[in-house]
Amino acid sequence: MSFKVQIGLIQAKNDVHGDEPVAVHKQAAVEKHVGLVREAAARGAQIICLQEIFYGPYFCAEQNPKWYESAEEVPNGPTTRLFQDLAKELGVVIVLPVYEKAGIGIYYNTAAVIDADGSFLGKYRKQHIPHVAVGEEGHGFWEKFYFKPGNMGYPVFDTAFAKIGVYICYDRHFPEGARLLGLNGAEIIFNPSATVAGLSEYLWKLEQPAHAVANGYYVAAINRVGVEAPWNMGEFYGQSYLVDPRGQFVAVGSRDQDEIIVAEMDKNKIHEVRDLWQFYRDRRPETYQDMVELLP
Repeated sequence: MSFKVQIGLIQAKNDVHGDEPVAVHKQAAVEKHVGLVREAAARGAQIICLQEIFYGPYFCAEQNPKWYESAEEVPNGPTTRLFQDLAKELGVVIVLPVYEKAGIGIYYNTAAVIDADGSFLGKYRKQHIPHVAVGEEGHGFWEKFYFKPGNMGYPVFDTAFAKIGVYICYDRHFPEGARLLGLNGAEIIFNPSATVAGLSEYLWKLEQPAHAVANGYYVAAINRVGVEAPWNMGEFYGQSYLVDPRGQFVAVGSRDQDEIIVAEMDKNKIHEVRDLWQFYRDRRPETYQDMVELLP
């Protein structure tokens, strides 16, 4: 296994008005992202991550049962199977964020992890589910209407190119899971997101570099771009990036353009940083009892 891995991050606009049927959204977005994945692979990307629930708008801006129709089983749904075939064809690992239907009326915000031979390695279900008002139009991050909190812990997937973990959007505000992903062996964490200006932008390039430094791994942060009608709740400000274990930005995308960011991850740097700082050696888990209590 090579110590240098090419990481591909895809940020994109949603091209269909939110009032259109779910099937129209999914078809357009899936076709668009298949093309983007092909382009990323052609540019040398070996692990490719798409944005949060990539196959439609950020529908959590409203509370509308219409969007339940977009959920699929994972891995048995058509979108996961399609990207399994694509991963096998291109020889790439794909982190595929989708809306998962896990039973009658049971839904999760999920990312499937597909290895370079097309095999399904497993999935991560978003743990932290926000319910936050944005602006004065009744829009917000109404995710509790759509998703149960994840119930599968913080798995790490041993792919053809690196050991990877997934954290989805709002998860990035919580250091506990970021630490567990590192303890579970992750070399790089992918955080597919849908986040808008005016709420959390000042944290976008602060929190995740801090996770990278505290845990001695790479973090890849992916955010969509554009303003989505009819909600117009704010600008998805892109700026997807790869940051290394020293907290240094390897590459950063544009604010407002569909873009594929391809950047190099060097595993040697993980070893160098961990040997220098030894944060895992100096942990004191026996002093953390209160962390699992419902305080205050």
